[in-house]
Order: sequence, then C-alpha cells, then structure tokens
Amino acid sequence: MPALNRSVQTGCVTVNIKKILTWAGIAFLLFFLISAPDQASEVVNGILDSLRQAAEAVITFMRNLFR
Repeated sequence: MPALNRSVQTGCVTVNIKKILTWAGIAFLLFFLISAPDQASEVVNGILDSLRQAAEAVITFMRNLFR
C-alpha cells in the first residue's frame, strides 16, 4: 500500500500544510515573545507550574499505592 501524501497540489507548486502551520506557529510564538515578554513569561511559568503540580500528584499517588 503506498504511503499517503498529505500535500495539496496547487498548480505547479506542492504546498505542505503541516509545514506552513508549523512555521506560522513559530512566527506567532516569536512575535508574542518579542511584543509581550512579561505575558509570555507568565504563560511559561503557568505551564511549568501545572507540570510541577501534575508530577507531584503522580508522586503522591505512587507513594500511597505502595504503602
């Protein structure tokens, strides 16, 4: 079975939607970091805090599981 090609043919040019969306996301992140660094740091701190809380919850669960 041949591999599926997820590119869209537009005339002579093959446009890879995933590549376009990836670069658009990177451009948006860079714009956000440059134009609003304080808010960007708050977003990153919020994400890291959520990950820390999730890790602590898993550790607490594992400790209670093996008591």
